[in-house]
Amino acid sequence: MRALLVINPHSRRGHELGGEVRYELRRAGVEIVEGRAAGRDVEGIVAVGGDGTFASQIPRALALGVPLGLVPAGTFNDLARTLSIPGDVAGACATIAAGRTRAVDLACVNGVYYVTEASIGISSRLAREQRPADKKRFGLLAIIASAFRALGHARPFHVEVGYDGRRERLRTIQLTVANGERFGGIVTVDEASIDDGWLDLYSVEIDNVFEALSVAGAVVAGKRRDVRGLRTFRSIAFEVRTRRRYHITADGEPAGTTPARFELAPKALRIFAP
Repeated sequence: MRALLVINPHSRRGHELGGEVRYELRRAGVEIVEGRAAGRDVEGIVAVGGDGTFASQIPRALALGVPLGLVPAGTFNDLARTLSIPGDVAGACATIAAGRTRAVDLACVNGVYYVTEASIGISSRLAREQRPADKKRFGLLAIIASAFRALGHARPFHVEVGYDGRRERLRTIQLTVANGERFGGIVTVDEASIDDGWLDLYSVEIDNVFEALSVAGAVVAGKRRDVRGLRTFRSIAFEVRTRRRYHITADGEPAGTTPARFELAPKALRIFAP
């Protein structure tokens, strides 16, 4: 196999793992090419980094008609966990070299592709609060510090959500449109899957500590259902409008502002996976 290798030097471990990834891929029989002009005549693309790094290569993979491989080097690595891609370099490279692929659903918001989740509200602010250098150096501790800063600015906002000919008006502090069962580093939803043909919208509507505990219980239980402080919706597309523009992040990266359309292309992306 001939594969284009893309390494995110700003990921938690991407830069330091580059040499090991090259060694393990070559040892497994993968011919590596690198550089912006090296994408032609390849049979796959290998991204070394987190979910954002992986998502950044989706347009190129679709244009070339080749599968994407992932060597997890982010902080949460939700996609790798979803697809049971090994967390160690040797295992991830062996998975890619084996050539087996899985077709997964591909989500898009404002023309930006993503594979796990896109958000408006606290997590979007959290992503913008994070400094790459701090995240690379301190990992989870940097994210926790950013989370406290984001929570300090959390305010409810009004959203109109359109789907399947319906309109819902919500007052929320966090709106997430998820493509799979794992997202946010801590959330796992039993009734969802990255290839089930659905997008799941979650609206966190917390006004007091009791609702916060209710939402926390739902997260721990991993059930896709309405509880006090949390509303859920399922569709293949959502239209989201807000009174003023709000930033959106998709797989932790900027994805424009509201208004926005979230939509799904079922099993449109192939990924090297066990």
